[in-house]
Parts: sequence; C-alpha cells; structure tokens
Amino acid sequence: MSWWQLHITQSPIDPEKLSDQLSELKAVSVSFEDAADEPILEPELGTMPLWQQTKISALFNNESNCQTALNYLQQHFPSAHVVMETFADQVWERAWMDHFQPMRFGKRTWVCPSTHEPPDKTAVNLLLDPGLAFGTGTHPTTALCLEWIDGAELKDKIVVDYGAGSGILGIAALLHGAAHVYAVDHDEQALQASRDNALRNQVNDHLSVFLPNALPKTLQADFILANILATPLIKLAPEFARLLKPRGQVVLSGILVEQKDAILQAYQPFFTHFVTTPQTGWLRVVASKI
Repeated sequence: MSWWQLHITQSPIDPEKLSDQLSELKAVSVSFEDAADEPILEPELGTMPLWQQTKISALFNNESNCQTALNYLQQHFPSAHVVMETFADQVWERAWMDHFQPMRFGKRTWVCPSTHEPPDKTAVNLLLDPGLAFGTGTHPTTALCLEWIDGAELKDKIVVDYGAGSGILGIAALLHGAAHVYAVDHDEQALQASRDNALRNQVNDHLSVFLPNALPKTLQADFILANILATPLIKLAPEFARLLKPRGQVVLSGILVEQKDAILQAYQPFFTHFVTTPQTGWLRVVASKI
C-alpha cells in the first residue's frame, strides 16, 4: 500500500481552519510543524498556540483524494506553497527504531533500544524503546539528569522521580542502586509507561507510581529528580523541600539558561549549595535542602 502526502507552507489561511478543510477532503491525518525554527515554550494552560509560520502536512491513503485536495488548494489558495510526495507503506515503529541507537551518559550508563545489543554488557544498561511517554535520553534535559545519576552515590537511597514520563530517570536510579523510587506524573499513560519499563528492566518491585496528590504524606526522600519546566519547578519549590530529608538533594532540569535566576530565587529559601550545569541552552540545577 502506498501513501500520499501534501506539505503546505506560506498559506494565507488559518492552519486550524485549513486542517478542518483537509479532513473534509478525506485526509487520514493532518499535522502541524514549525516552519521557521520558532519554539513555543511553556504555553498557558488550556491553550494550543501555533507558530507564526506553520507547515501543514496532510496524509492520504488514496491518490485520487490527494489529487482532489491538491486541486482544491491550487484553486482556492494559489499563493500557498504545496509539495506532494508519495511513499510506500512500512512498519513505522521499526523505521523509527532504526534511528534510535544506544547512547552513553557519563562513564557507565547506557540507554539501549531492543533492536541493539548493549555495547558494553558490564555497564549499567537501561533497556528502553521510544514510546508515547516522554524520555529516551535524546533531549539535553534528560541527558543532564542521566549524567548526574551516573556520577551520584545512590545505593540504598530513596528517590522521587517527579514528572516521570517514561520512567527513565527513576529506573536509571534503581539500576545504580537506589532502594526505592516513587515515580510521579499527572498523566496515567506516563505512569503505565513507567511501570512497563521498570518491569522490562527487572526493577518493578522497587518502583511505585503516583499521581501528584496521591504521594504518601510521610514520604521523606534522599533525592528528587525533576525534569519538567521552569514554571512548575518554581511552584514546586516548597513541596520539594517538604518531601526531602534534611540535607537531601534536588536535581532540576528542563530549565532554559535564561531562567536560571528565577529558579535560584524560588529555591534559595529552602536550599543551599547550588551547582548549575549548562548544555546547549539548557540547565541542570542541583541543590541541598537547608
């Protein structure tokens, strides 16, 4: 089976309205992409902002439908730039997996997909395939956390993985000797991904998952790992201080370099001994509870 796709840029019509029209023209799916390297960071809750220049891609499983949509666009929006392409069907999950290679973080931590043998079987090998839940190590914010975990002394420690996503950070902590990890996320699908990945890495007996408001009130952790975004991190500073033992450490990521001062201001009433580590525009902040 073949597929046909239209890529539309420089369109004079609102992308969301155009999406509706393409769906009526029997597009199987319509997706939006940034056409001008214009990231949108931390949008307001409940909003779905688009870029100033948006590339719209419409997928069709029938050549006739795709040609009809192309004719419609050329007739009604002659100034739009439209490109049509054809490609053969394939196992899309496998195609993506082929691009996901084992990655090393620090000296001895590897994240390995199921399609590859671990390059170093004596290392700490975390088995993880790309999925719907965020977190494979490819993003600098995750890499910063994994590099910290690789060099930390976690044996027999209690760890909170706040904003767990795929569970990658909590599982890495367990593979490095942590006694128990409390994985926290507001998304039930992410919590299920954490469970599944913990089972695959044979650490499921030492990982518990929770929605944020369901964490045990008496929990006292040695470490909190939080790879989320600056705005929720700022709001969570008092809660993280409450969850940590005296002299416990917080490891924060998902922070843009220019957001450093705001993070430090929020955490200084509760924490000390701040250490910041930048990577490609992002920042990791580690601090100890006062």
